[in-house]
Amino acid sequence: MKLRIQINDKTFEVDVEVAEADHATLPPAYPVGSAALAGSFAGAPPASGTMTAPPADAAGAAVDEEKVCRSPVSGIVMRLIAQPGQSLQVGDPLMVLEAMKMETNITAPIAGRVAALRVAQGDNVQAGQVVVEFE
Repeated sequence: MKLRIQINDKTFEVDVEVAEADHATLPPAYPVGSAALAGSFAGAPPASGTMTAPPADAAGAAVDEEKVCRSPVSGIVMRLIAQPGQSLQVGDPLMVLEAMKMETNITAPIAGRVAALRVAQGDNVQAGQVVVEFE
């Protein structure tokens, strides 16, 4: 496969060989720039099990999974974009996390008004941690 790449106003044509990969052996991926939705984070209970209590956040408090945004990755909060009281649509930016020297944009998984930010700039977050609550 030939690709055309432009760097500093110079165009290069490169040949790329596409290797067939066995996708069954690859680890699951998350869409970059999206937040984990209810039940899709690493700490979720198995689907076959029954849950007797509502899901809890890292602090142990029960949360309404329909109204929270969980971090898809572990990292450091570099920048908060959304503010409490702000109305957002699906895909609007919430914050930027840095993980392994790469920035990941976290976006709103649902439309609604931001009730609370559970993190501050500079905080360490874990994958699956509640970072934003919606009204």
